[in-house]
Amino acid sequence: MIFRRERLGLGPKETPAAATASGNLPRFAVDATDDIGDAAQGMHAQSPARARLALADALSASQPVTSRERLAGRADTLSSLIAAIEQQRAHVVLYGERGIGKTSLVHVFAETAREARYLVLYGSCGVEARFDDMFRTFASEIPLLYHAHISPTADEAEHDRSFADLLGSDPVDPRELADLFQKIVGTRVILVLDEYDRVADPAFRRDVAELIKNLSDRAARVQLVLTGVASNLDELIGFTPSIRRNIVGLPVGPMPEAELSEILARAEDATGLTFALDARQLIVKMSGGSPYLVRLLGNRAAARTLDDRRALVSTADVIAGTEAVLAEWNAGLPRRVQAQLARAEVRGAWPMLIAAARASGTPDGWFGLHDVSGEGEGGPDVALVRRTLDGFTGEIDLFDREEGLDGREPRYRFRTQGLAQLLGLSAALARAGR
Repeated sequence: MIFRRERLGLGPKETPAAATASGNLPRFAVDATDDIGDAAQGMHAQSPARARLALADALSASQPVTSRERLAGRADTLSSLIAAIEQQRAHVVLYGERGIGKTSLVHVFAETAREARYLVLYGSCGVEARFDDMFRTFASEIPLLYHAHISPTADEAEHDRSFADLLGSDPVDPRELADLFQKIVGTRVILVLDEYDRVADPAFRRDVAELIKNLSDRAARVQLVLTGVASNLDELIGFTPSIRRNIVGLPVGPMPEAELSEILARAEDATGLTFALDARQLIVKMSGGSPYLVRLLGNRAAARTLDDRRALVSTADVIAGTEAVLAEWNAGLPRRVQAQLARAEVRGAWPMLIAAARASGTPDGWFGLHDVSGEGEGGPDVALVRRTLDGFTGEIDLFDREEGLDGREPRYRFRTQGLAQLLGLSAALARAGR
């Protein structure tokens, strides 16, 4: 525990409003540091500033969890991931919805693997990712001393070289890489390709599939872990029957309520705050299984509690924090979209928009009429869905529409990024009866 709760009421508030009222501009609450242990040195054990630092560490929604001490739940998935790498010698694909904790899981997996003397290399994919660039970077981080033809007692010059030094100047291809990686000895290498769904270049995906096949055929001591937004394995890696026997697909689904509550419990231990039972239940309910939302809403609610020098996070704190998040998200939308959302015809179609928001959780955001109709029991019929969505692709342009080929139904996508997320959280707050 960072400080005793009974001492929270002492001392003046340290809020921006108080600072402004006293004629001073707001200041940062704590000094900059990457390590809470270092920052805590010199801070009193009961310091509110120390509690704020602990809160930022325990309930950060802007950064993934990177250590086992901070990861709540996911023990079964982590165990399956380790078994796939260690026992099956397979390549692994982690897939699931956005904000479900895939990146946090893979960071903790990497820490665990490094403790077992694996060499784990991490790469985050982007729209412009290129196979040659990414895998040359990976090769540059593998010391040449792991090469089968290099003696461990090689001269000092070899210590500064890497596998990238053995690649030619031409663009590297999967077969060349597999031949090179086949010569790795003395360790095992894990290459993590995070956010694989963002890759737009089909040649990149084709080369990765070919590399997986070649590495497996050569029994190379290199394995790939891919993560990305997808509802199934095919959405992420495509139809590639040649590598199916070399891959283990692990879905990362919504977290159970008990594990979501564990996130808040760890924040309590770190900060000394307590989430009231109804406040905890409200956060868990609104999160819909998303650890990202639990951290975001929990952080906002707890910050309000610290602003008021209280120890108990109440339901009112959660509601106010959630409304502040919604206001920020709404303010980030174009003014045109904000005005459209306020129109009567849009407000009247709110349930349909909520269903569309749920259906939009695909890697590219596109969804079909049946996806919306199938959201929840007794969903609207397809004809009504089509009329409603088509009505919001003209003057009110909330959606993009793409005509289906060969008689297939059209596809739709929210035109403005972030709108689906705003609708989802707004609906969650409404379902909670607030």
